[in-house]
Amino acid sequence: MELRTQSHRWESRAPDWLAAGVSGFAAGAILMVVELLWSTIRVGGNPWATSHMIAAIVLGRDALQSAGFQVGIVATALAIHYLLGIVLGLLLGAIIAPFRFDSSMGLSLLVGAVFGLAIYLINFYGLERFFPWFANMRGWPAVLAHLIFGMAAAAIYDKLERPPHAA
Repeated sequence: MELRTQSHRWESRAPDWLAAGVSGFAAGAILMVVELLWSTIRVGGNPWATSHMIAAIVLGRDALQSAGFQVGIVATALAIHYLLGIVLGLLLGAIIAPFRFDSSMGLSLLVGAVFGLAIYLINFYGLERFFPWFANMRGWPAVLAHLIFGMAAAAIYDKLERPPHAA
């Protein structure tokens, strides 16, 4: 029986780009469901308010004038949300593969959680300067949602990733 230890130093190893993109898309869907449930459950919550805030990234502040369901707003928010999910999934894959963070599911989940926390900090503290309406969403529910996103993306990537010779 051969015993190998995994080194987590950088090596020239490309990620499985398809698995990374799909994992970001799927984790984005999970995040969206979590956000819709949370905003519906909380007292006085409006499930479409988050869609308006996301759509306002592209459409401007006019998208914030109402908070009800509007097909154009929701479609724009979905497009932004899934595009960002895919891009972030690709970025996470580019982090996981060369450092061999996919050597165990536990390590993948830990890296995903750290990644999710970093996304939260960038979104709600870094980009808040450009999109001040996101400051109202800061807090533990948003932190938890971003941790779920990162961990889901890492777990899905771990399960979908093909061996380097099969890619």
